[in-house]
Amino acid sequence: MENPTSAVNPEKHSSWDTDVLIIGSGAAGLRAALAASEHANVTLITKTTLTESNTHYAQGGIAVVMNLDDTIALHIKDTCAAGAGFCNVKAVEMMVSEGIPRVAELLDWGANFDWEGALPRFTQEAAHSRRRIVHKGDATGRETTDVLIQRVLNTENIHILQNTFAIDLLTDAEITKGHEETVTCYGVTAIVGEEAVCIRARATILATGGLGRVYPCTSNPKVATGDGFAAAWRAGCEMVDMEFVQFHPTTLYLDGAPNFLISEAVRGEGGQLISIRGERFMEKYHEKGELAPRDVVSRAIQIEMELTGFPCVYLDITHKPAGFIHERFPTISETTKRYGLDINMDLIPVRPGAHFMMGGIRTNTDTETNLKGLYACGEVACTGVHGANRLASNSLLECLVYGARAGTNAATFAAFQSSHPPDISRAGNTETSQMPHIEADLASIEAIKDAIRETLWENVSIERNGEGLRQTLAELQDLTINLGNVPATPVPSDIALIEAVNMLNVALMITKSALARTESRGAHYRTDFPTQDDTDWHRRILIKNDNPSEVISL
Repeated sequence: MENPTSAVNPEKHSSWDTDVLIIGSGAAGLRAALAASEHANVTLITKTTLTESNTHYAQGGIAVVMNLDDTIALHIKDTCAAGAGFCNVKAVEMMVSEGIPRVAELLDWGANFDWEGALPRFTQEAAHSRRRIVHKGDATGRETTDVLIQRVLNTENIHILQNTFAIDLLTDAEITKGHEETVTCYGVTAIVGEEAVCIRARATILATGGLGRVYPCTSNPKVATGDGFAAAWRAGCEMVDMEFVQFHPTTLYLDGAPNFLISEAVRGEGGQLISIRGERFMEKYHEKGELAPRDVVSRAIQIEMELTGFPCVYLDITHKPAGFIHERFPTISETTKRYGLDINMDLIPVRPGAHFMMGGIRTNTDTETNLKGLYACGEVACTGVHGANRLASNSLLECLVYGARAGTNAATFAAFQSSHPPDISRAGNTETSQMPHIEADLASIEAIKDAIRETLWENVSIERNGEGLRQTLAELQDLTINLGNVPATPVPSDIALIEAVNMLNVALMITKSALARTESRGAHYRTDFPTQDDTDWHRRILIKNDNPSEVISL
């Protein structure tokens, strides 16, 4: 059974042109827009509002080498150690070294991070050998996006379209003299307000963020349904490392409350993990205890929950002074208080939740994809900078560094293109899905989304095995049959259906990659192959819509 596609017919859409199109308004997309605007006219589109992104909800901070006892070499070493031997060292070196001026400019632009004397107030997080995390209480993401958004709004040649749902990339295929096919991206089909449109661009940047909403328990906001991953895959992008989904160890587990993230900085500041038996347990699993890498802590919590038969463990920060707790973690304090929990006196019930995708659209360090004119940055992209397991607080650093690179490189590419993108009639993706269209009401679509989430949580989450992965593939194929395809001329009411198609595309990529990797590494843990295999498996898995599970050498 073929995977479903939501490819639409661009001939049936109105269109307009721009130099550089950016899809996504997290830190990566905003920083890309600022960089591109120095040389080009920019259109930035976002699924809902400018402030709704994974970045906005990031609590911990930005890892950067600014402390007196820190070095670039140490940050690189920590990042590669967390990445379980899979980091692209060149990409890591670039992120760490270029991250310093990127954070410095944020401060120049007015970022109000916490200070201690003449230096930022650095905090500690898991797997870091130094205190190198700059932060604004526990709302660093909000502070970062507020600063970037204000600067974007004050830049004349950046045009913003909010509540714009990107569907599929516009592509044009040409055969070169060497009989090779070159595919060029020149924009996107989208729903803008009540209208289906084509936004044509000389260069396009995907900065659409994460995919945590394919799982039922996640730290991600509702918009994170993997739309960018799915659109890129449908357009022919190479997708790599899709088996490496990071689960944050501590999301709030409380009746009536959302799966709110409890920052890793709580453990960095001395928070202790306690089982329902009242016992600390992390020392049994790792010498660094609560400050072990995220994959280790998440699996340890999962094991403790299974041993005790209880659906959560507890995080204890009550031994710290109340004034310190409120000053350092105001967002967590205020949010939990709304649900009757006082973290000055009460233990915080927590359990792991889907948090971050290390894999994604394969790019080089210039953020170029295998499609000409298409760039990708932030969580949707994969330079290999995170390897098999992201080091805490490297995500915002990656967004700033590779967002700036994407914007500059896309603007340069756009400057050398012809005055007009290809005619709409020449689009390479004008055909709709070959699957029969099945009308589905909203309740049926939401049921399919829930089924995707439940099967992934059961078999493709913190622990996996071959039997469960094969079962999930079969269930996802059954859902494929039930889902059908998106109409050739979508309307706003079709957005839920398109999201479901995207979630199914992403779920299949994750599951196929996890089944192919017969070892355990970083965030990918197979109970039937519990050890890391550097002899046969120091290789990456590439997913492409015409070749679903090719294994490539590093």
